[in-house]
Amino acid sequence: MAPKRILIDAPALADMLESEDCVAIDCRFDLANVHAGRQLYDEGHIPGAVFLDLDRDLAGPVQADTGRHPLPNAEQIAATLGRLGIGQSGTLVVYDGGNGSLAARAWWILRWLGVEAIRLLDGGFAQWKALDLPLETLTPARVPVTFTGRPNDALVLTTGELVADLSSIPGQSLLDARDRQRFLGEYEPIDPVAGHIPGSVNAPFSDFVTTEGTWRPLAERAALLEAVLGKDREVAWSVMCGSGVTACHLAISGLEAGFREPRLYVGSWSQWIRDSKRPIATGQA
Repeated sequence: MAPKRILIDAPALADMLESEDCVAIDCRFDLANVHAGRQLYDEGHIPGAVFLDLDRDLAGPVQADTGRHPLPNAEQIAATLGRLGIGQSGTLVVYDGGNGSLAARAWWILRWLGVEAIRLLDGGFAQWKALDLPLETLTPARVPVTFTGRPNDALVLTTGELVADLSSIPGQSLLDARDRQRFLGEYEPIDPVAGHIPGSVNAPFSDFVTTEGTWRPLAERAALLEAVLGKDREVAWSVMCGSGVTACHLAISGLEAGFREPRLYVGSWSQWIRDSKRPIATGQA
């Protein structure tokens, strides 16, 4: 599969905003303070950027059998995008506070809806601000348009599919983006049960970024994926995490490295553990 160019740096984005049909999307969010993202946006954001909230816009309502961030209703998110003046033309650039762990979910949702021209700001708002690039506080008055989303369910891996044949996991290489201690079951700060799905492989998304919040060079990220997937770029694989958010980070690195597009287990660990009958592994896989 041909590599895709997804990441963009701050200077290049600044040029695009001045010369092309380009809209930035602010996805900053804090799990500990769900109102913080919008507050940060109001205090200052990239010029012309609109805001999407992880809980309200990029996920649907949590139900008894879902994970913490289930898929949003396609018609509802399409209506939201249209109201914000986002259509099918031009380029969209998503960003969060830094390492892309949240913006990657916006990238995936838009891709699931059929949008192709989506980039992600490497280093996020932190890098933009560090370079002293322009900011604004006003919400842009964009003309509403019609956004027609066409969800691609082939990109989604369901709990039912996993339950039906756990032995298929080695064949589809299910990569878990959570940190190693959570994966090993040594601690669990968010969900009520620790551990991982039997047969899954740990590939922490944090290994793919630097301490400054920028993404590691593509060669390094490709090597990390090759260590668990092998060098065959056409291998079938899927990604998961705690709730289907940071897993999207791995999908971006995979596409940039030329791997085939993975499926996302949207419900991820937080959905898997909803049923106590589902098997759980701890320690080294």
